[in-house]
Amino acid sequence: MSISRRKFMSKTTLALAAGASLPAARGAESTSVSPPGERPLLVSTWPFCKPANEAGLKVLTAGGTLLDAVEQGIWVVESDAKNSSVGLHGMPNAAGVVQLDSCIMSGPGHRAGSVAAIEGILHPISAARRVMEKTPHVMLVGEGARMFALEQGLASVEIDSRARNEAWQKKRAAEQAKEQAGKPKNHDTIALLVLGADGNIAGGCSTSGWGGKLPGRVGDSPIIGSGLYVDNEVGAAGATGLGENVMRYCGSFLVVELMRQGMDPQAACEAAIRRIAAQDPKGFDLSINFVALDKHGRFGAAGTGQGFQYSVTSLTSSQVLKSPGLSSANIGPVGGNRK
Repeated sequence: MSISRRKFMSKTTLALAAGASLPAARGAESTSVSPPGERPLLVSTWPFCKPANEAGLKVLTAGGTLLDAVEQGIWVVESDAKNSSVGLHGMPNAAGVVQLDSCIMSGPGHRAGSVAAIEGILHPISAARRVMEKTPHVMLVGEGARMFALEQGLASVEIDSRARNEAWQKKRAAEQAKEQAGKPKNHDTIALLVLGADGNIAGGCSTSGWGGKLPGRVGDSPIIGSGLYVDNEVGAAGATGLGENVMRYCGSFLVVELMRQGMDPQAACEAAIRRIAAQDPKGFDLSINFVALDKHGRFGAAGTGQGFQYSVTSLTSSQVLKSPGLSSANIGPVGGNRK
């Protein structure tokens, strides 16, 4: 007699709980993976996003919505004073002002909202959600985005451009010294994907962008289809790295479309990078990374060069994993999750 799906899932969960140790320590790298099919499932870029996954999971287990989980998970990183690539503590532009980009997307209804080059708003992910839910638009930018966020009552800080410019000049001098010493600049992004217990999907993205960028520069993070894309019938993908190299190819949309054609998330991330590298004059020297999940609870990630670390959280584990790295010297994957 075949076992019912409910009994199978119950027994599987119990077996996992009995056989697994406590979730990996925060920030630690793990080589184990969450079993395919677990729901809810949260996947995000970089080790510093693991606490965001865990906060989002708490929202879901307390009865919150997918969008609540995305928004409140990203709040964690946007509020982190030690993070120099997301939120108001991120690196400023060439004028010494921090300009933030963010977007959010809901699988049900295929809705999206984003803000770009917004200044002084504590949580740009919340501004993006308000754009999606409170306006007929998808994107607001610059001062218009800031004024809208203030009208919505979102937390803000006063902007003192002169003081920020002076601080930036000092910080820039220190950064140049680090660059000369061979230490690369950090311009990472949180892209957070959530698969709910009901099979619905949502995602969000937030960043302070490229340090020293020209004022008004917008990267891939708030662009639907570039930094983030969600299709409730297929899955979702998010990107991190050098935004210009993602934007030219609608990178996250490409990953999702490859999943639509039948690839699992891991294969789709790798295939997208290979396709981009085959077209771009820089080849694999692109600094692009993707994370993805699908409706079946499978997930994957891939990056150029040595790959990158990403975070995966479910009811039974919360881990930092290493993605495959793709390069001209090694076109095949190194490590990663193919489940």
